[in-house]
Amino acid sequence: MGDPLFEKTKYFIIDMDGTFYLDGNLIDGAMDFLTRVKELGKDFYFFTNNSSNNVAVCREKLRKMGCEVAEDKVIISSHVTTDYLNRFHKGKTVYLLGNERLTADFEAAGIPLVNAAPDIVVLGFDTTLTYQKLWDACRYIADGALYIATHPDLNCPTADGFMPDTGSMIAMIRASTGKEPLVMGKPHRYTVDYLTAYLGCTREELCFIGDRLETDILIGQKHNIPSVLVLTGVTDLAAYEKSEIRASAVEASLKSFAARL
Repeated sequence: MGDPLFEKTKYFIIDMDGTFYLDGNLIDGAMDFLTRVKELGKDFYFFTNNSSNNVAVCREKLRKMGCEVAEDKVIISSHVTTDYLNRFHKGKTVYLLGNERLTADFEAAGIPLVNAAPDIVVLGFDTTLTYQKLWDACRYIADGALYIATHPDLNCPTADGFMPDTGSMIAMIRASTGKEPLVMGKPHRYTVDYLTAYLGCTREELCFIGDRLETDILIGQKHNIPSVLVLTGVTDLAAYEKSEIRASAVEASLKSFAARL
């Protein structure tokens, strides 16, 4: 392997939108990167914070772009959340703010969902959010329910701009209740703990790759894990140079990173 910085890496954890594809098209060299990883005897997994999608949706999107991956290759912040609930709050009732896909994932994980008096409120990327759901959630949180969010992203990129994401909903609930959630997804330790258990590896054997400083790169900085910023998505070099968040390496794309390995 060419770069000693990634000598210990066994698993490359790849962000999806802005890193592997953009606007429904694979970024040039993305598939070549996966080939290079395999040549080195290493492996890859996709990880997205976007809890409005499930594995089937992510795999189908990749398949349409010409990338076929097994079901276990796609990991979502919702997996981290249901695993946390089942390990530390088994059997506790949950009021879930999430769309039909997230709801189905929680039901499949055996999480008991209720519409009133929950032990726990879980805020996902709810693309079906209503005022009544928001009102109920705020009331339960104010009354003392444990409060968890799947991920902290303020906005989700779209082909024509962005849409408000879970982080924006966190801000709205904070304004009403004064309460902060436990946040499961990147850049928080719950994701690191989930991945090391899921893959049976140490932190040093992971490497995060992504285009977003405050999630993909900060998770590496916070937890002493190698990270690679690719400049194919939301972060350009000027923004990186102004930031205090530091990557282990900065690459133009997955294609240039593959050439480095």
